[in-house]
Amino acid sequence: MQTPNFETEVLIVGTGPAGGSAAALLSSYGIDNLVVNQFGWTARTPRAHITNQRTMEVFRDLGLESEVLSLSTPADLMGENTYCTSLSGEEFGRIKTWGTHPLRRADFELASPCKLADIPQDLLEPIQIRAAAHRGSKVRFDTEYISMTQDEAGVTSTLLDRLTGEHFTVRCKYLIGADGANSKVVDDAGLPVEGEMNLSGSMNMVFKADLSKYVAYRPSVLYWVIQPGSDVGGLGIGVVRMVRPWWRWLAIWGYDIAERPPELNEQLATHLVHKLIGDDTIPVKIESTSTWAVNNAFVSRNTNGRVFCMGDATHRHPPTNGLGSNTSIQDAFNLCWKLALVLKGKAAPSLLDSYDAERTPVAEQIVKRANKSLDDFPPILQALGLFNTQDPEQMVKNIAGRKASTPEAAKQRAALIHAINSTHYVYNAHGVEMNQRYDSAAVVPDGSPMPEYARDAELYHQQSSRPGAPLPHVWLEKAKSKASTLDIRPCGSFALLTGTGGEAWVDASAKLSDELDIDIRAALIGPGKEYQDTYGDYARIRETEEHGALLVRPDNIIAWRCNALPDNPTSALRDALSKMLGKK
Repeated sequence: MQTPNFETEVLIVGTGPAGGSAAALLSSYGIDNLVVNQFGWTARTPRAHITNQRTMEVFRDLGLESEVLSLSTPADLMGENTYCTSLSGEEFGRIKTWGTHPLRRADFELASPCKLADIPQDLLEPIQIRAAAHRGSKVRFDTEYISMTQDEAGVTSTLLDRLTGEHFTVRCKYLIGADGANSKVVDDAGLPVEGEMNLSGSMNMVFKADLSKYVAYRPSVLYWVIQPGSDVGGLGIGVVRMVRPWWRWLAIWGYDIAERPPELNEQLATHLVHKLIGDDTIPVKIESTSTWAVNNAFVSRNTNGRVFCMGDATHRHPPTNGLGSNTSIQDAFNLCWKLALVLKGKAAPSLLDSYDAERTPVAEQIVKRANKSLDDFPPILQALGLFNTQDPEQMVKNIAGRKASTPEAAKQRAALIHAINSTHYVYNAHGVEMNQRYDSAAVVPDGSPMPEYARDAELYHQQSSRPGAPLPHVWLEKAKSKASTLDIRPCGSFALLTGTGGEAWVDASAKLSDELDIDIRAALIGPGKEYQDTYGDYARIRETEEHGALLVRPDNIIAWRCNALPDNPTSALRDALSKMLGKK
């Protein structure tokens, strides 16, 4: 084999939300890694933006939560989702989104120590990559992935230095493909892709304009513009998306995917933006334009040997539900601690098989949910009478008809309200974001059945301490300060949570931390203990006896649950850890 130009433990292709997170996580775990991007810098346009609570928990774990929030639009300015003829035109209705409705706010506040926020991708990626570089990642831009071959010991990749035009090779033990929806790594690894690509086309126009007078009284991330007679493809409705309140925006307009994308010059872009605003006297500065396609595809296997793929490379879908970058970052959170333990010899390579077992079902779920959400918009158009005719003038009359004092108009108004309220499944799908459950060899089952959901599993989060579920968040008190159950475990560590009478678990954790050379932070929760269950909430969510225990993985997933203190807690914990780490 030819001597490679460079060697590293992990090569990451892509510096987007998935690749940047993988680099930051691996560096935090002390793993040598090289991350490359074929372009000269991180994302130059806003792209993804909704950052849900589960993702904010990853940033909290990395110590980046405060920095992310400092550049984010807070949740209170995200939620007045509006349907209208234009920003200055007639409004059809609104729905409170992203947990801003008083009836939903409590659900979100109880679910996590972290707040949902809106941060454009061009502001998020530099935070991730800077953290990765500061913690030890080698970062190369203008470096394009060309090909790879793998063997039993590692992967050799050929890369192109786009500045010099020279090819060079990198030898790594594992390769991560985080190179987007047109992933070459997925293709080279032979990973099967199910579904369809390029179903419809849309154009993005990033622009600057002071739109305060039209939006500040109804602060939102998204304004949906319905204009009879307009050829709006893609989602079927034009969109004005807030990037920075209230002066930077992204407008979305559709085109026929069967045709070539239109030449989107500044003149056309300005015209379309003014059309969506409904006021051509507003000064507009076009920053950039681009085109994209709606996809409905996912990989049915995300791993081949020593090659792992994540992010948009493995789940390709429209932006509805705001699931793309969130799932991408959570992919990295799932894989990287496993890679770290395997590379350090603390876990068997079989642990890595759980990445596919755990994350491929999530990829399929979110692709189907995001595409299903597209079906929630046609009923709005139907209620407005836009499907009843092809005549734009008649469409306008049909819309106006809802204002009449007639039984027919009353039915139309009721249908419109119902259709708009039905989009809760697009914008308040808290369960889709938070209710992921894993079933793999990296989870030790306790024989308990999957709990039934008390409420709609897509709309509402349901906490559970069953193995495979995320550790429930409740607030505890430690040294006269608040601490979440998620804060007990430092970045990259395991946690063992127990209560009064479970002191033997602390000794078992210390012994096995030394024996297995892994960091297990044991926490006693109860009166007079290190952590006070001030509100009694941990007693409610632990679903064990006080002296039972919850073993929590580095990605905040419950790996094992023991209902009560056994005769030999060290042996019981050792057995659980050995199974999870593939050593038994």
